[in-house]
Amino acid sequence: MMRNAEIVRNTSETRIDLSLCIDGKGERNVDTGIGFFDHMLDLFAKHGQFDLRLAVKGDLNVDEHHTMEDTGIALGEAFAAAVGDKAGICRYATQFVPMDEALAMASIDFSGRPYLNYCVSCPDETVGGINVQIFEEFFRAFAMSAKLTMHVCVFYGTNSHHMIEAVFKAVTRAIRFALENDPRAQGIPSTKGVL
Repeated sequence: MMRNAEIVRNTSETRIDLSLCIDGKGERNVDTGIGFFDHMLDLFAKHGQFDLRLAVKGDLNVDEHHTMEDTGIALGEAFAAAVGDKAGICRYATQFVPMDEALAMASIDFSGRPYLNYCVSCPDETVGGINVQIFEEFFRAFAMSAKLTMHVCVFYGTNSHHMIEAVFKAVTRAIRFALENDPRAQGIPSTKGVL
């Protein structure tokens, strides 16, 4: 059974139409109006093997913040809906991803307890025209809405583009493997019986 979700989110700041298939092939069509962010979400879908269709109209005349944060909320809601009760998933995964001189790590737990620890310090204030602080807001919104625990760290790097790209790749690969079906698992992967 394919794990799918569709999210429509309309506010006074953004209009979002999102379709997600966790068990996809990495097919994607992403348009947020922010070129570098589109690139990151494109590789997020590709490396996670998630099918993602995403159209966002945001108040970019103000800045990127609302568009990126609300996209994080909608994407997180989609994962939460598609995963369902989490029966049979691996639940945990950690991935290290190098991107030239940069090395990033993401560790994921689909625990039902939303939390983000984000240790990323880029040498530049912006990358792709985006204030690097907004990436933390995106990942926080995503973690809260997906109801997962996420630890993200860049151990070192000198190129901000490489550092942020490594983060997105590490996060998506960790999500991918945390959501894989565990053939030995029976029911919910928790002694509490619920996540």
